[in-house]
Amino acid sequence: MQIASTAAAIRWRTDFDKFVIISNFERRHWTKHSQADEDGWDIYWASVITIKQIFSPENSVRLEPHQIINHFPNHYELTRKDLMVKNVKRYMKQQKKDVLVESTPEFIPVTYILPQDYSLFVEEFRKVPVPWIMKPIAKAQGRGIFLINKLSQVKKWASSNVPAAMRPQTENYVVSRYIEDPLLIGGKKFDLRMYVVVLNYKPLQVYMSQLGFARFCNIKYSSEVAEMDNQFVHLTNVAIQKHGDEYNSRHGNKWPLTDLRLYLEATWGHAATSELFESINSVIICSLKACQNVMINDRHCFELYGYDIIIDQSLKPWLIEVNASPSLSATTHSDRLLKCKVIHDTLQLVTPPDWDTGTDSTAPNSHQDAQPARCLPKTVGSMQLLFDETSELEEGRARRDALLSTESVKRGRRKTMIDSVSLRPTSAYS
Repeated sequence: MQIASTAAAIRWRTDFDKFVIISNFERRHWTKHSQADEDGWDIYWASVITIKQIFSPENSVRLEPHQIINHFPNHYELTRKDLMVKNVKRYMKQQKKDVLVESTPEFIPVTYILPQDYSLFVEEFRKVPVPWIMKPIAKAQGRGIFLINKLSQVKKWASSNVPAAMRPQTENYVVSRYIEDPLLIGGKKFDLRMYVVVLNYKPLQVYMSQLGFARFCNIKYSSEVAEMDNQFVHLTNVAIQKHGDEYNSRHGNKWPLTDLRLYLEATWGHAATSELFESINSVIICSLKACQNVMINDRHCFELYGYDIIIDQSLKPWLIEVNASPSLSATTHSDRLLKCKVIHDTLQLVTPPDWDTGTDSTAPNSHQDAQPARCLPKTVGSMQLLFDETSELEEGRARRDALLSTESVKRGRRKTMIDSVSLRPTSAYS
């Protein structure tokens, strides 16, 4: 198998005209793929639409063994809001049934999918008349989101019990119980954007960047009914907040994760803050395990997810959603530096020094070949190894082998004792 002798031999391709991506490729002195050779690339930073086309059964595209791409074929199992809820609910149900596994605390708010779960939602709504938040299942940047406190606000989704042929066209939504008691800083609501890289789903191998940030609302939080429709109070999305009169273009309403942690340690203490971040790690790992068995583990793929997490006033983290294509647009100079570093470290992870960019036609060419086992470093730039199932599996095998070896030794000793007794002369017993 031919190994690229120089970095310049690596050919890149992307659908995104984003500085943070293109500059990282160019600084490595990689070569942009030739338009004349459509498939002549080694690494492709593609849009989810392109991924759908590449892995569509109708296209019959077969990636070369050396090619890598930035999404798994069915990444939407985690990143589409309704499917994430479905997979997490199934995972939590399985966890509760397994008496050998410690129960996992709930980490997503009570959520229903409309219109199909409309009746269940109505029943829950009448039991707990609190605000709920409506989100379209496949939109981003805060588009289509609104809060409700009356059933009349969602009556158009009540047609779920009408035959499909007679049902009006309504967009599918998820409706979640609104977290009314978010942790506030300076009186303002915020959430966390965490960057997570998945190298492999089977076995699960996950890194998390230490370069996340908190996103703040422009206006101080209020749970008053009069403010329910005020997006600048309730929605932290930068795409929304940047249009507000009080938006601060100098810092972009963002606070680095390191600064947030220092603030929490000063106000809540080191122990409570450490427990919070351990809980966030657990939320991320559990969400990935929730879709592990349904995810197509393509050996050519990796994923850079953008996790959105809200912390409530008891320092409990709640998973809000997972983004397949977290925004790579920079709102400030520091934001650009942060995102350039995240992409840089992601590329360091997925293109290690021994990455083969050769084109050996005899190499296996299956979309689902297992990833070659390799020892993962604990840190790569800002990325820290969050979970490596390979280590867990190896430790489990080692414990099993040690147990079998111990049992084998015991059986051998028993057999030796029995044999020695049976070989004694009869006079020994007289």
